[in-house]
Amino acid sequence: MPTTASQGALVIGLTDPRARVDVDGRAVRVSPEGQFAFGIARDASAPVQVRVTQSNGSVLVNQVTVTERDWPIENISGVPPKTVDPPPDISERIRREQAEVTAARDRDDARADFAQPFVWPVQGRISGRFGNQRVYNGSPGSAHSGMDIAAPNGTPVKAPAGGVVTFAKPDLYLTGGTVLLDHGHGISSNFLHLSRLDVKAGDRVEQGQVIGAVGATGRATGPHLHWGMNWFTVRIDPLLLLERSAPR
Repeated sequence: MPTTASQGALVIGLTDPRARVDVDGRAVRVSPEGQFAFGIARDASAPVQVRVTQSNGSVLVNQVTVTERDWPIENISGVPPKTVDPPPDISERIRREQAEVTAARDRDDARADFAQPFVWPVQGRISGRFGNQRVYNGSPGSAHSGMDIAAPNGTPVKAPAGGVVTFAKPDLYLTGGTVLLDHGHGISSNFLHLSRLDVKAGDRVEQGQVIGAVGATGRATGPHLHWGMNWFTVRIDPLLLLERSAPR
């Protein structure tokens, strides 16, 4: 396990499979191979305390220092006004839809698909980076929750790692065609603005399997794939996983 990690990182550790691991007081799952994982939030600054209690009762405490990143401002123009400042009925729809997505991220499956090297779901130019502050049509918005990859409409989107589909709907108001893929231990990927869905909730998919197609549904100004990742409710940067997985 590293002694430092950046904001937005997924940290993967290895210990005795019989050990108990607590991260900042929260018990995390340990796989039969001894793997455990946790995410570091975009705005985290305090060191993360990882407490490992061995089967013989001995305790090891590790501190992971969080390194800060710069978060540039991204100005996005041409966004449909109703998606920036929605009327009350649309706001309620958005709230319901986001609650469904949040609930799908609560899973804590024993699978450790997250431990395999991740691959790009589509090839293309990075048109939006994780964590950057968004301004929509001149109005400040929230920080970008994932990575945007520009690609032609209809480009097949492939699973970057294996997992189980926990959510799949074609017409969410903000995110359009939306798929969530759970990689185990609370780690999940979300794929937004899809023009086509090729999977349904409950499906098991393997790395490289086509799960849908690039589109511009929901709040989008052109065809692209938004790929976000979470550790439960903590948003993490997919690009850091790709960099970790790249050949050395």
